[in-house]
Amino acid sequence: MDNGISTEKVLEVKGLSKMYKKGVYASEKVSFDVHKGEIFALIGPNGAGKTTTIRMISTLLQATEGDAIVAGHSILTEPEKVRKNITYLPDEAGAYKNMKGIDYLKFMAELYADNKSQAEEYTERGRQICELGDRLNDKIQSYSRGMQRKLLLARAIMSKPALAILDEPTSGLDIINALEIRRMIRKLAGEGMSFLLSSHNMLEIEYVSDRVGIIAKGHLLETGRAGELTEKYGAKNLEEVFEKVVTRV
Repeated sequence: MDNGISTEKVLEVKGLSKMYKKGVYASEKVSFDVHKGEIFALIGPNGAGKTTTIRMISTLLQATEGDAIVAGHSILTEPEKVRKNITYLPDEAGAYKNMKGIDYLKFMAELYADNKSQAEEYTERGRQICELGDRLNDKIQSYSRGMQRKLLLARAIMSKPALAILDEPTSGLDIINALEIRRMIRKLAGEGMSFLLSSHNMLEIEYVSDRVGIIAKGHLLETGRAGELTEKYGAKNLEEVFEKVVTRV
C-alpha cells in the first residue's frame, strides 16, 4: 500500500458470517483486510453487522462460516494466539472506579505481561499514553468521561498489540478530548500499530482512517479511502457517501 502503510497484512477477514437462526444472518460473507500501520474504519447503521463482525474477529463470538487471520493466526483454530495479538475496547467499557488510575494500569499490566519487568514496561507506556500526569494518583471515580476514556485506551494499547479493535473510541467526549484521542491513534498507527475502528462519527472517520468499509444488512458493500469514495459517488463528504450506499440495499 501507499502513504507509508506496509503491505504486510495484520488482519485478513475471509467470508466471515454469523447466522443466528436458519437463513438469518447478522453478518454474511464479510471480507476485508487491514495492513500493518493502517487504520481501517468499519461503519454502518445500527443493526448492520458491525459489532457482530468485530466480536467474531475478537473471538468473543463463534463464526458460522469463514475465518479471520490475525497476525498469522486463525480465530477458529488458534483463538488463544489471536487474543495475544489483539486488544478490544468496546464502547461500554469501564474501569474499577474505586482504584487509583496508576493502580489500574499496574493491575491490568500484570494481567497482560509475562513477567514483572514486562508489567513495569507496560505500566510506564500506559502512563505516557494517557497523559494524565499527577491525576493518575487520584481515584478513577473522580475522572471526567474524557479522562476515563484516555485511561481505558492506554490500558488497551500499552502492550503494543498487533491489532487494536476500538468500538466508538470517542463516544460521548467533548471536542478537545476527542481530538486528543484521534491524534493518539494516528501517532500509534505511525509507529506501526494497526487499528480496526467502528464509529458513527463521520467527521472522525474522515479525519483518522486510512480506509473505510461500509456495511449494511450484514453485507460489506464498499471499501476504499474516504476521498476515493466521495469521488466515486459524487458526494461532498463521507456522510453523503454513507447515505447513498446504505439506502440502495
